[in-house]
Amino acid sequence: MRVIIFTGLCLLLAASMANAQIQPQTMQPSETMDEPGKNWFMSVTRDAGYIFDASNGEMQGLISISGHTPAVQPSLARREFYAAASYYSRGVYGDRSDVLTIHDFENLSPVAEVKIPNKITSLDFRAYIGLLSDGKHVAVSNMTPAQSVTIVDVENRSFVGEISTPGCALILPVQNNDFMTLCGDGTLMLVEVDGNGSESNRSRTSKFFDVQDDPVYDRPVETAAGWLLVTNEGKAFNVSAAGNRVNVGNAWDIVTTEDAEENWRPGGKQLYSIHKRLGLLYISMHQGKQYTHYEPGTEVWVFSLATKKRIARIELAETPAETIMVTQEAEPLLLIADEEGKTHVYDALRFTHERTIEGPQADLFEDL
Repeated sequence: MRVIIFTGLCLLLAASMANAQIQPQTMQPSETMDEPGKNWFMSVTRDAGYIFDASNGEMQGLISISGHTPAVQPSLARREFYAAASYYSRGVYGDRSDVLTIHDFENLSPVAEVKIPNKITSLDFRAYIGLLSDGKHVAVSNMTPAQSVTIVDVENRSFVGEISTPGCALILPVQNNDFMTLCGDGTLMLVEVDGNGSESNRSRTSKFFDVQDDPVYDRPVETAAGWLLVTNEGKAFNVSAAGNRVNVGNAWDIVTTEDAEENWRPGGKQLYSIHKRLGLLYISMHQGKQYTHYEPGTEVWVFSLATKKRIARIELAETPAETIMVTQEAEPLLLIADEEGKTHVYDALRFTHERTIEGPQADLFEDL
């Protein structure tokens, strides 16, 4: 018995001495991210934002986010990333806390948090967060199910207030620090925001689409002069804001009569993207019946926004497109995420396959 006690004491003493020599680890990253280069992008999943160089397929960094984060908004001018997030005290339940987390560019670590109302819309939609044109205010979409928008001053790290947007969702920033939002009655609403981040005025368009017959996708894409909205059946609208009014252009056809006879429709998650300077639209297309708008695309069609004509078709028979994005460089690349978690990189002008990045599964792409 004495031997057993003595042995146990020796083991405890040895363990204690060993622990005393172990230095606590620091969680501070030891490396910094390079300055974003050509064709860098972020692949956003439910848990992280992975930064890649599309030119060589190499990963450059990672931002940890909540499993309840709609999207990540970069600000190259401030060298920061913004991510709205919900957290629960027991992981998936318990006390809820919503914050706008601010990450720096240097090591991608959180550098500040702003407490916001526990209302954010946590579905992975790019237009649920937006940086307003002054670069100082970030807008975050809320749903409780009442819809509203939270405004955060990222310069002063403060919550500004909440703007009610009943029946209207999404954030489409425009000039003068204003934003448009898409409404369920087939209209757009313009909310004017002053320099302090408070609402100063609002106005509304007349109805221009039918939410029952042919609704607009909730995935708007920014153009050089405004935004492009696409309907489930393949109609496109160019929209912009001037002063206190919204201009809605005449509908033009992505799907022609001949295409419709072959059951071609837009489909996917982040299903279309625009190269602003070149005025090129890339859109994921598939053949299917009505209400197949979330099916991945078997082709990507390319349109000129100037002529509103299709100029190319890219066949994707073996890699259907779930999510797509074109980078904004002079020699752009087209990113296509498939159902298997791979990202395929194409030359966006020659339409040739360049490389494949193995994982992670991209819910959204963000251009840097």
